[in-house]
Amino acid sequence: MHISNKQNIPFSAQKLEQLAGILHCQPEDITEIEVLKKGMTNQSFLFSCRGEQMIFRIPGKGTDCLINRFQEAEVYLKIAGLGLCDDVVYIDAATGYKITRYLKNVRSCHPENEADVRLCMKKLHALHDMRLEVAHSFDIFQQIAYYESLWNGMPSVYADYLQTKASVFSLMPYIRKHSKEWCLAHIDAVPDNFLFTTNDDGTEQLQLTDWEYAGMQDPDIDLAMFCIYSGYDRSRIDALIDIYFDGTCEDSIRIKIYAYVAACGLLWSNWCEYKSQLGIEFGEYAYRQYTYAKEYSAFVRRLLNNA
Repeated sequence: MHISNKQNIPFSAQKLEQLAGILHCQPEDITEIEVLKKGMTNQSFLFSCRGEQMIFRIPGKGTDCLINRFQEAEVYLKIAGLGLCDDVVYIDAATGYKITRYLKNVRSCHPENEADVRLCMKKLHALHDMRLEVAHSFDIFQQIAYYESLWNGMPSVYADYLQTKASVFSLMPYIRKHSKEWCLAHIDAVPDNFLFTTNDDGTEQLQLTDWEYAGMQDPDIDLAMFCIYSGYDRSRIDALIDIYFDGTCEDSIRIKIYAYVAACGLLWSNWCEYKSQLGIEFGEYAYRQYTYAKEYSAFVRRLLNNA
């Protein structure tokens, strides 16, 4: 057996036994194990089983407080066979273990490549147009407060956090007034989760992976998520909105998406602060999310006050 541990992430004998049990094979049938990536939420391992390559996802530290795996499993059941995501071989709602078939010749979206972005927005639009429903929702303001509660009384690292939080929460009435009918939204629709695969004939297919946070929401929130992960400035945010809406976005909806930029920024900033307490740092990414919360909540308030 070849075990590569390039990033010093252990793959224990116990995990190997568990994986073999899931796949109804012997441990020696599982070969060529190596770290695929160490993500923001999970650890992923690439391996071969009887000649077929697969990916084994193991939830990362603190993930049990952040992800409801039973809800995730419900989402994967809902989208199965719709051509939206990777082929899930196995998912365990209790442990969070997930096995998917490995995609060869794969790349993620380049957020600075307009052609890529247009295809991603078309895929996202297709998801939203399906109007899929699940039994759970993702209330962004509840989640902001929940992530803050995970700090266990520790203050924010940002001196003006309470003012920024108040500014973001002041946008709640506007967001709710202008929200669309909720449907299944991806919530984590960031460029890294749009995967292009190259077929033998050279054509590309696109799918959307990592549905851990997905739930019922206003679909426009997915646009804000794409923007803040990409580090877009306002001109790029406006360009993305125009792509998704084919140049027909109403001003009220555009302002609402700006408000989502602020709320999503605070959401992930609070998420990063919780991870930081576990010893996991995200550096510039974390600061950028807080900056979106602070600057865009103030920007939307100015727009509304001048209206």
